[in-house]
Amino acid sequence: MTAPHCRTKIVATLGPASSDLDTIRDLALAGADVFRFNFSHGTHDDHAARYRIVRQVEKEIGRPIGILADVQGPKLRVGRFAEGRVVLETGRPFRLDLDETPGDVTRVSLPHHEIISVAKPGSVLLLDDGKLKLSVTTVGKDFLETEVVVGGTLSDHKGVNVPDLILPIPALTQKDRDDLDFALNLGVDFVALSFVQRAEDVVEARTLTNGRAWIVAKLEKPQAMDNLEAILDVTDAVMVARGDLGVELPPETVPLAQKRITRLARTLGKPVIVATQMLESMISAPTPTRAEASDVATAVYDGADAVMLSAESAAGKYPREAVTIMNRIVQSVEADKGWQAVMKAGRLEPENYVADAIAGAAEQIAGTLGAGAIVAYTRSGPTALRLARERPFSPILGVTPTETTARRLTLVWGVQAFVEDPGSHVHNTETMVTAAVEIAVRSGVTKPGDTIVIAAGMPFGVSGSTNTLRVARIPDADA
Repeated sequence: MTAPHCRTKIVATLGPASSDLDTIRDLALAGADVFRFNFSHGTHDDHAARYRIVRQVEKEIGRPIGILADVQGPKLRVGRFAEGRVVLETGRPFRLDLDETPGDVTRVSLPHHEIISVAKPGSVLLLDDGKLKLSVTTVGKDFLETEVVVGGTLSDHKGVNVPDLILPIPALTQKDRDDLDFALNLGVDFVALSFVQRAEDVVEARTLTNGRAWIVAKLEKPQAMDNLEAILDVTDAVMVARGDLGVELPPETVPLAQKRITRLARTLGKPVIVATQMLESMISAPTPTRAEASDVATAVYDGADAVMLSAESAAGKYPREAVTIMNRIVQSVEADKGWQAVMKAGRLEPENYVADAIAGAAEQIAGTLGAGAIVAYTRSGPTALRLARERPFSPILGVTPTETTARRLTLVWGVQAFVEDPGSHVHNTETMVTAAVEIAVRSGVTKPGDTIVIAAGMPFGVSGSTNTLRVARIPDADA
């Protein structure tokens, strides 16, 4: 049985615990709208097999499913130790250099000249997800002398974070380029770009994707927060990747960053995903903690387009339960009068152009009439995106002539997508209304006697031409 449709979408990561047909089908029926393929793990063959299964499930259940390819990005790591690990003591010196000789308690290789080239005395390096902290004391041509500020055990190839430096490295490594080429040829709908620092990182990826997928900029660096507006201007969507963001920013500022990103993305009509550790305890437990449930609810109250599961669905013991419970939390919030008041209070003023004025008017009319649905004819997605920006209480039925657009709309708040080519049988306003009524009935979200609001562009087939608004009524059952 399919879970009731929520306005806030669910992204579920696939992995070893969720790669077979039955599990992927169950996750989709439990409420997953988009499946994430994590290219930090698994082979191309693994991802290709999952892709085929997702598309099979999509046909079985009869609704579009989005697929997001998350490329790894540059991974900064220390080298190896002669004995596999050392214990660094607070207050002691420790050297990082380009020498590949296995390290000891006094030094280790740091095979990233880019860090050394921009570091300066006082720069901070965080090791192993922030568990250890070093402060640079001396910068050499091929080494850094540091003092251990927070000590602990450090083992081979642990990660390095540099929160206060902009590194002169591209957001896409050669591995990422290979993965990106593979994913695009496979036919993914979204590409998540890791460790974005500047708008230029997104522009580079956009050149490579060439319109074949929406770009999701992952915001996990303090530098990205400094350049947030510029990044949002050039990306299609964003992800609040709270894992690395939580390492490089003080913990107390992460919730503020999440709210700032969500607010600004919504203002610009760009979908935003809130990710990382949302139901973390469900990797090994059948139910989440109360704090985790509140975390998901907070993202929904903030108006996020989507909430995401990572290891919970990819490698945990309870992937089905994680999606089911996340869906139930979202449903509960969206049924709450307090959530409705928050959405209403946060509605934005339409911008000064026709399509946005139409979207704003559609929301107002739908609210006044208690419309059963808003039908949005959209070729490449902008009409549905503008309507979603208004956060209407009526479901948005996005009608598009292409599977590509329908799958991309799976990430957009409140939109249920339908593949239907209106240009093939809609020739005037009257036939447009007739077709919209048929789609509204088929969707199952309306009932006889309901009013629907229709937003479209005339003539059909011209992207970005939204200029028409109509109101129609679903015929009574005995009509």
